[in-house]
This record gives sequence, C-alpha cells and structure tokens, in this order.
Amino acid sequence: MLDLPRSARLAAWGTGVLTGAAGLDAAVAAVVRDDEPHAVRWAADAPGPRTGPPRSEDLAGLLAALAAAGCGPLLLALPVPGDPGALPGPAAVNVAALEAGECVLAEVPGGPARWALVPEVTDFGSVWEPGAMVTWSVLGAAPRRAPESSSVADSERELRLALATATRALASLDVARWREDAADRITAVRDGGLARDALPPGTAPRAARVLQTAARVLAIVELAAEDDGAAVTSFEATSRAQALREVAQVARRAVVAAVNAHAEPVRPPRSS
Repeated sequence: MLDLPRSARLAAWGTGVLTGAAGLDAAVAAVVRDDEPHAVRWAADAPGPRTGPPRSEDLAGLLAALAAAGCGPLLLALPVPGDPGALPGPAAVNVAALEAGECVLAEVPGGPARWALVPEVTDFGSVWEPGAMVTWSVLGAAPRRAPESSSVADSERELRLALATATRALASLDVARWREDAADRITAVRDGGLARDALPPGTAPRAARVLQTAARVLAIVELAAEDDGAAVTSFEATSRAQALREVAQVARRAVVAAVNAHAEPVRPPRSS
C-alpha cells in the first residue's frame, strides 16, 4: 500500500469534516491508523477558539473545535530544508514545521490569525510490530498566504517526468541482491495503490490520481536513497542523489497542490 503523510491525511479529512463531506469518527480513524491515539498540545500563544468546545487534548476534540470555530478548509505544507515552500511563521513555528517536514494550517475566524498543527512522531516497537506515538502541537501562526503550489493539472504533467526519473533510479538498485526485503518492497511500491482511507469521500478524480502518483514517487525515492545503486564514482552518486532530491521536491509539491485544491476559488460558469 502507498500512503500519504499524516498531515496530508489530516488536511484532506479535516476539510471533509469542516465541509460536512466526512464524519468525525471516520476522519480520526483515517489519520490515526495504527498509531496510538493522537494527542494534542496547545502552545501558550495559541488561544483556544472563542466559541464552541474549549481546548482539547485529542484529535477528535481538535477537529470539533475547528468546526465550532468556523474554520474553513485546512491547508497542507510539506517544508524541507532547501525547499521550504510558504512557511507559516513566526520563526519558532517554521523551525517546528521544518523539523517535522509537514504541517497543517487552519484559518480561525474571530480568533488568532492562523493555527499551525505540527506533528511530533515517536516511533517504537520493531520492524515486525511497529508503533508510533503522535502529538499535534497547535501553534500560533502569522497571517500569511497559502502554501505555494502549482495547479493540480500542472502537477500531473510534472509528475509524469518525475515518475520516469524515479523509476530509472529504482531499476538501478542493487539492494535486492543482498537484502531479503528489497524485492518485496520494490514490488509493493511499483504495484501498490493508495490505502482506501487515504482520502475522504468526494475527492476529485484528478486530485486522487495525482496523490497516488506522488505517493509512488516518494516511496521510490525513499527506497532508492537507501543505496547508491549502479553508481561507481562519487560524482555519479552525488548526481543521482541530486536527481532524487529534485524528484522528491516535485512529488511533495504535487501532494500539496492536490490536497489544497479545495482552497482554490470556484469560478462561476460564463454566461452565454
């Protein structure tokens, strides 16, 4: 199975809850999956909503508070060093978002300018029985524009080239010769699809298609980055690593574009 970052699932499903397209229980289950129940930690500079439920320490309560506060669609950001995108600010929020590599932004009418929801993940267990504890920090964010992203249509075109590049990198891997799990993982990445609950009901077909391709590209990059493949010189290895970083950047931006497509204004049809 291919999958999306937790923040992508929270932004997509959370928007479904806020717009009435998805139920609260289904959204929480889709975000949490096999993790321990997600906790919520409110920063001192992120006051709770002025109406509705008070600050909650669990994910269901947080989504309920966002709905009661009249929040609009949630926005996704996937910042990494060298490709920060539109970080929410201020500096402390930017550092937390960069360290996590992901965050969700929520506009709060009548409250703080914005909330940034940043996950802190602690893995435990083993490769056979993995587990994760997740705490979402609710931070006060500066009023900024939405995370920069191209259109879903542009992302789909860019992903075709990125997928070809990533597939070539995957084909050059030699890890299957010396790691028992490599062949199965490569097959799963090549043939797998998004988990059934990765996206909420009503997701546009093109957005779903872009997200599945982007998830495949990111999974290939993760696999390919574990080994130098057929590279025999340091120059080749460096060039290959740079190509993989560029491919991952295209895929991350495509995920942001597809998840945030709901935030684009709907233009009325032209009158004849």
